[in-house]
Amino acid sequence: MSKEFDLDVSFDEGEPDLSSLTPAQLESAVEALPEAIRAVARGVLIQKRTMSDISQGLGIRQAELVTRLQRAKQAIALGLNSG
Repeated sequence: MSKEFDLDVSFDEGEPDLSSLTPAQLESAVEALPEAIRAVARGVLIQKRTMSDISQGLGIRQAELVTRLQRAKQAIALGLNSG
């Protein structure tokens, strides 16, 4: 039995609302993000992959993935509000 603990985590509280974006706008916003958070945002928001799959693919812990995803969503929302 593996000693790894696998859990898909999500935190919806206080999440920026990106629902007004079209798929093309969302993809454009994600591609404009810094690389450190772009891969996570692309995987979750565009490719609709599981957090477990993405964290394993990137070699990061899920807690780090959740942090990066939150930062990506905030950056996209700031771009919406400033433009």
